[in-house]
Amino acid sequence: MKNDIKVLDLGRMDYQSAWDYQKGYHQQVLLGEAPDTLIFVEHEPVYTLGKNADENHLLQSAPKDAKVFNVERGGDITFHGPGQIVGYPILDLHRYKKSVSWYMRSLEQVIIDTLALFGIEAELKDGLTGVWVGDEKIGAQGVRISRWVTMHGFALNVNTDLTYFGGIVPCGIFEYGITSMEKILGKKQEMTAIKNSIFKTFDQAFRLREAVGVN
Repeated sequence: MKNDIKVLDLGRMDYQSAWDYQKGYHQQVLLGEAPDTLIFVEHEPVYTLGKNADENHLLQSAPKDAKVFNVERGGDITFHGPGQIVGYPILDLHRYKKSVSWYMRSLEQVIIDTLALFGIEAELKDGLTGVWVGDEKIGAQGVRISRWVTMHGFALNVNTDLTYFGGIVPCGIFEYGITSMEKILGKKQEMTAIKNSIFKTFDQAFRLREAVGVN
């Protein structure tokens, strides 16, 4: 039997508003008052630091138009901005598998399988979280799980302005770079097509039955 998952596309939204929305919905799912939900959003430029982040990884050269937030997810510092698809699955893992490592690997596999649909061969790197094309990171993961209900999630660089990553040590990793689908394929990508592909691969990983309320 498949699980019903509601899918919401919030469009482009500032980080604080999306964070508040996400926390409110997480509480509803936790209390059994709302169904499992996959939230998609594009953020205004923002740097977020996970609970174990090193603040020195936010460099003095960071663009001043990007706001900074300390958040409750795992991981170090990352950038979110226009042209990047951010996915916040709010799932009760009691319905799937109560395993943090399984959940993280499943999110990574969603990105790998999505990129494969566009002819991009992506992979994991031993000992590092996220999705990579060669020695450049294209997808990031950072989650929080409370009583087995998830929040935060993943980000995929589609048409992202990669210069913002020059203002940080992304995810605390010095030796590797950052890339995007636009950079690899040589042209801007249509965001709806990427989202539709993510829906398909998310279905395979989490038994998503139908997309409801997606623009």
